[in-house]
Amino acid sequence: MTRIFIIFLLSLICFQSYTQKPRARDLGVPFVGKTGEFNAITDVKGVEVGYSTIISGKGENIVGKGPIRTGVTAIFPRGKAKKFSPVYANWYSLNGNGEMTGTTWVTESGFLETPIMITNTNSVGEVRQAVLKWYVDTDWYNGEEWWYTYPVVAETYDGFLNDIYGFHVKEKHVIEAIENTSGGKIAEGNVGGGTGMMCLGFKGGTGTSSRVIKIKDSSYTVGAIVQSNFGAKRNLSIAGVPVGIELRDTLNYKFKAPPKSRRQEGDGSIIVIVATDAPLLPHQLKRIAQRIPLGIGIVGGRGSNGSGDIFLAFSTANENAFNRDETTTVKSMSNDKLTPVFEATVQAVEEAIINAMVAAETMEGINGNTAYALPHDLLIETLNKYNRIKK
Repeated sequence: MTRIFIIFLLSLICFQSYTQKPRARDLGVPFVGKTGEFNAITDVKGVEVGYSTIISGKGENIVGKGPIRTGVTAIFPRGKAKKFSPVYANWYSLNGNGEMTGTTWVTESGFLETPIMITNTNSVGEVRQAVLKWYVDTDWYNGEEWWYTYPVVAETYDGFLNDIYGFHVKEKHVIEAIENTSGGKIAEGNVGGGTGMMCLGFKGGTGTSSRVIKIKDSSYTVGAIVQSNFGAKRNLSIAGVPVGIELRDTLNYKFKAPPKSRRQEGDGSIIVIVATDAPLLPHQLKRIAQRIPLGIGIVGGRGSNGSGDIFLAFSTANENAFNRDETTTVKSMSNDKLTPVFEATVQAVEEAIINAMVAAETMEGINGNTAYALPHDLLIETLNKYNRIKK
């Protein structure tokens, strides 16, 4: 009887190990900084994230039929139940070979008035239109008879694994991502807009992380979410270890078709959204967004010519700052106190990218093109070689 119980217990442990996706810290990867409860952007109170993931078909690419490897990610700064509740925001582009709609008004007004949607390059228009229709159907502007808005929709290119010219993202997928939004733990890897993405020589996708910092007597949270689709394998660095060089001959991308492409090693894109509850004004959030590339650079990003590296930062503080008719009073953190927020941003972005790669699974897409998952066992072995594994 005891032997049967032991076998059952071992089976249960094995089952759990296979069903629960590990994150980078679970593998012993060392990171600097204290995380929030979920180590996610949703550690910032009110932030909700949802996905629609579209995966179907295999084999030869038939435009309009697939294979399909794509999706939509939705991010609500104050949760969708709040409806129209603008937050202070700003954005920055390291290299502009990409798109994030609505950013000119974010810069001009200082406010983000809409959720943030992320998808593939060719679906930006469809997602933007669907969001506008959702505003109408749900009375997003709370009874206002006349309004205008500029939805924020960002993209990265998934056309090496996905039938991107088949335009498979539809209104129903946008609504699904919106309706699925929630706080707490969120999925990573091959989900939402990150479904068909590749990163630093391996499978990429969606990843998240957070940091909790203390400034004087106040605690603040900084969270990041990435759609990671960038970088050359030779530059991949994890915990200061040249993992890409060590694994240069391991599980390289398999491109069977198209036979000719202008894609150069290192091309791709990354969208990063940073949220915080620290009371920051738009010009300070611009400074936060400008620090995001430091986190990307740590893991191997170089802002290549073919990369769309576009970032947005927002603050959920000052909830009543937006008012069409009245003068408002807001709180603002001193610039002299911003350095810990900068550091938390860099740390969260770095970890979010590695979390995306650790969670991502090997994916075969159109024409048999394949992006392989970062091998956990070889990663641990490599970090051990450099005495960097966290025991």
